[in-house]
Amino acid sequence: MIIAIATILITRLYLELTNYPQVGGKTLHIAHALYGGALMMLALLLGWMFLGFGVRALAVVLGGIGFGLFLDEVGKFVTKDNDYFYGPSSEIMYVLVVLVLVGNRIVRDSRRPSHEETLANAAHIAAQGVAHGIPEHRREWALRMVDRAEAEGADTDTIAGLRLLLENCRTSSSRLHDAQKFAPRLIPAFFKSPRWVPVVAWATTLVAFVGVVFGVVELVIGDLHLDTSDTTIDIDRMGIASGILFVSSCLTFALALPSTVRLRTGKLWPLRMLRIAALIFTLLNALVDFAQEGFAALINVAIGLFTLAVLSHRINVRTAEIAEYNAAHGDVLSMPK
Repeated sequence: MIIAIATILITRLYLELTNYPQVGGKTLHIAHALYGGALMMLALLLGWMFLGFGVRALAVVLGGIGFGLFLDEVGKFVTKDNDYFYGPSSEIMYVLVVLVLVGNRIVRDSRRPSHEETLANAAHIAAQGVAHGIPEHRREWALRMVDRAEAEGADTDTIAGLRLLLENCRTSSSRLHDAQKFAPRLIPAFFKSPRWVPVVAWATTLVAFVGVVFGVVELVIGDLHLDTSDTTIDIDRMGIASGILFVSSCLTFALALPSTVRLRTGKLWPLRMLRIAALIFTLLNALVDFAQEGFAALINVAIGLFTLAVLSHRINVRTAEIAEYNAAHGDVLSMPK
């Protein structure tokens, strides 16, 4: 999805800079959705025909680019006149991306894999290791899956055979994993400072409070139009868009205010509640912003993502600190949760 979103943005920027060129001559127009379909088909073929984590990563890249090129022309698919510049197309893209991400999270969190499925995942990693070798971190993942399946009562012979297979696979390089671990080091320490946490927390609370106030005003005195010689006041009645913003502000404020007040306790729950508040505020507000502003809504989305990144980083840091403290003192109740 990240690759697909990047593809959409790069494609739009390229077309804007080159004045929307067309491929095909005077009679034909080869839309880039066709290239997208071809890349998605190629990604499927690679996944079916070859083994290995590298091939899978390549399929993800090609499929993501293909899906982005296809989705970028959604305006042509939903309008009678094939309007690429159809206003709500950006909102359609946004809603689809959110549905895919949320659906993925629901599938992953709704039910833990059974021990048979856990063994199947470990066996899949082992199969890739037999074909091309296995990076050390993926071997560790697979062995932890095997240990979990063994603790849940899986067949002992299957466990022994799979563990032997994983331990005897040759070790291969892990350039992608190394790049993932190295990339966070490129972020300046300024942005990792814990001082950002109260800043984004109070900012989120204040913006949500303003949204609540405006929503209450629309509910109480909506459809008010005053025009005097020196003052003009227009307060529209609450519609669907303003109603979504009002609900978003109420939920965000209810979660953010008590969490922000309790930040100094050092516990994890205020940070987690703030992250939920920021997620709700970003997702719901972007739904309205994309409908009203098109791709200009990306500015507000970027601010929301920055807030989520700050809070997620701090949660990870505090979680590691708590785990380290508990490991040193052997007391799971001694550090705040």
